[in-house]
Amino acid sequence: MAQTKSPEAFLGYELGSRFTPHHRIVAYFEHVAAQNSNVHLQYYGQTYEYRPLLVVMVSAQQNMDQMEEIRKDNLRRTGLLADGQRPATNIPITWLSYNVHGNEAVSSEATMKTLWSLVDSAQTKSKEWLKQTLVVLDPCVNPDGRDRYAQWYNQKMNLILQPDLQSIEHQEPWPGGRANHYLFDLNRDWAWQAQQESEQRMSLYQEWMPNIHLDFHEQGINSPYYFAPAAAPLHEQLSEYQLEFQETFGRNTAGYFDDNNWFYFTKEVFDLLYPSYGDTYPMFNGAIGMTIEQGGSGAAGIGVYTDTGDTLSLEDRIDHHHTTALSAIEMSAVHKDKLLEEFERYFTENARDPKSQYKSFVIKGDQSPAKIQALLELLDKNKIRYQKSGKTAKLQGFEYMSGQQEAFQLDKEDLIINAWQPKSVLTQVLFEPEPALQDSLTYDITSWSLPYAYGLEAYALESKVEGTQDYASVDFIDNKANEKTLAYIAPWEHISHATFLGDLLQKGVRAKKSVYPFEVNGQHYPAGSLILSRGGNESVADFHGTVTSLANQHQIALGHVSTGMMDIGKDFGSSSVSVITKPTIGVFSGEGVSSLGFGEVWYFMEQDLEYPLSVLEASKMSALDLSNYQVLILPNGGYKWTDMELSHLTDWVKQGGKLIAMEGALNLFVDKEGFDLSTSLVEDMSNGMISSPKAPDTSRLIAPYQMRERISISDQITGAVFEVDMDSTFSLGFGLGGKYYSLKNRPDHYAYLKNGINAGIIQAEDQLRSGFVGYNALPNTSESMVFGVEGHGRGRIIYMVDNPIFRAFWENGKLIMANAIFMADE
Repeated sequence: MAQTKSPEAFLGYELGSRFTPHHRIVAYFEHVAAQNSNVHLQYYGQTYEYRPLLVVMVSAQQNMDQMEEIRKDNLRRTGLLADGQRPATNIPITWLSYNVHGNEAVSSEATMKTLWSLVDSAQTKSKEWLKQTLVVLDPCVNPDGRDRYAQWYNQKMNLILQPDLQSIEHQEPWPGGRANHYLFDLNRDWAWQAQQESEQRMSLYQEWMPNIHLDFHEQGINSPYYFAPAAAPLHEQLSEYQLEFQETFGRNTAGYFDDNNWFYFTKEVFDLLYPSYGDTYPMFNGAIGMTIEQGGSGAAGIGVYTDTGDTLSLEDRIDHHHTTALSAIEMSAVHKDKLLEEFERYFTENARDPKSQYKSFVIKGDQSPAKIQALLELLDKNKIRYQKSGKTAKLQGFEYMSGQQEAFQLDKEDLIINAWQPKSVLTQVLFEPEPALQDSLTYDITSWSLPYAYGLEAYALESKVEGTQDYASVDFIDNKANEKTLAYIAPWEHISHATFLGDLLQKGVRAKKSVYPFEVNGQHYPAGSLILSRGGNESVADFHGTVTSLANQHQIALGHVSTGMMDIGKDFGSSSVSVITKPTIGVFSGEGVSSLGFGEVWYFMEQDLEYPLSVLEASKMSALDLSNYQVLILPNGGYKWTDMELSHLTDWVKQGGKLIAMEGALNLFVDKEGFDLSTSLVEDMSNGMISSPKAPDTSRLIAPYQMRERISISDQITGAVFEVDMDSTFSLGFGLGGKYYSLKNRPDHYAYLKNGINAGIIQAEDQLRSGFVGYNALPNTSESMVFGVEGHGRGRIIYMVDNPIFRAFWENGKLIMANAIFMADE
């Protein structure tokens, strides 16, 4: 112990005087672990920029000597480890996660102070607490984002403290350090695990299943400190004890803050509904999950003036987070017996008697194997169990797509997920058709049901439905090269098929698509099917071997055709069977572009589609040579281009370019001369009449001040799912079967295009399937365009009102994005 250095002694400067680079934080944790036998360091992964991810486990020596049994005993309490043994230890696991948002950078500074206090022999209280609990410290969940911020700040900070908010060190540039490498918000990714940091962390989390989890954050510089208990809405699946413990923790923490005259608030702003946060996800996995928010974030630096004229210092922010962490460790130790008892009860009772209305979920087995496999991979990541039906039966259930109770046939190949399992609550939460909403003032989306996200026909049932056998992953597909094959046919119904296409194009294989469905040799192929023929690919040295090898790599089952004459439909030589060009693609980034929106496109292209793209600076529009690109993508944003810059872009479209405009980017074209995009008029196609939108609601103008926020949500859509009618005869709708379930996050209404193609539309209010929509916003969804295409000269603009690649978890929408890139050339 004598050899262990404090953070200040190790780093060579006082905590709070500057921001510590990630590699130095790692070095300090390595140092402490090397000097203390009761500290165990474990690397669990790395970021996209190759920075290490790690945790340390800290407890009394007698607990560390049986650390593996403590871990296994906690899994036994959940039922995830069913080896017939009862838990022999009674040590709860307290997990503290820091810096999931990179520019909320106080967190990793505070974790070093907390680690030191847990090994410092002078800290007698913490030594006693560690006899009763095992602490897991994750010093930095998002190292890439943190270093982006820390390195920028350390370069810009003044030698003499400058708290002036206008000074450059308080003006963080685009894209900021909040998000990870791909500019994803990792605190929205716990359940979906789209990002590798999340997937690697959750793999470790599932091995421990902690009893308490604290997620440390920062908020605006003028906000006081926040800790639990949380605000409404509180999901109905939260247990009475979970909420009671939040209150217990909050009162204990409040005592420390009161002693120091520190301001704080509870039960406001931060709710417990959306299941993919660092508080809700642990809650739905039996833990006490809590968000902790310190005033500060990127603008705060090491010191900044607040609106009250006080200086908010990094040193103070460190002290606040450190105090909260110790309060959590203390409460875990003091209440350990009740904590463990209720943790086990949570899993036992829910697995024996699931609480929500719907308890079993059936996914029809005769659907796209690729879609089902993608769902199974998500379930596996979350340790949710499933089975194959193995039997037939007539059943009644809620059919997601229609939103109605319907009778249906259970078939032997159907996938069954029910709530009689350890992950009972998480299963019900992720599959619930309509989350119960206590309060419509919520912090995030209000619908996330997996059948909508994956585009799968599914039924939710109130009774128990069991399978009779394990549901194995799809058998490995092993296509064989056949020199007699005239053409190979590949399906087009999932993003994996688009990834295969992109790989083919990069390998020099020419692919075609059929605009119409066709039949040959008794096999039906829908519109959009990929045709890979010998003809036109003479320059590919080993055509058969290349195609089948790539198909095996991507696990695509190919059809084999020995003739170009179809039994039904257009022959392969028809003009309706067109070549898919290999596009060169650019995406705009920089100031004015949503960093999250850009990140979603960047991730989609590189990780989902595995296809190259150029990242273009939006501010340099006038200097860009756009002739290098066939496809340009405008992510969500508030673009500030001049008329001349916009003309530079639209001239490129007229010369044959394809422009994909997403969400807020549509404002560049809406209600402007020369463009068909409109929000202001709705044409009644039955009688040719044009009706004006309804008069605006003025009630908010005279509403009491404190009611205005609540009244304002009547105009909002907070992540609700709508059924969108897709034109299956047009290429933007290929592979979707005529329906798409869109996650709508904006209340914008766009009228049907008069001179373009309305590829995806909402015709009526009753196409709302799930989630909150304000009573003023709902009528505006009727007769609205969601996806449309407008021709300009030899090119086209594709309008995407809704984001089909939202957070990379809306799986079925990825095919729409692929269609826009590869297919929509009419």
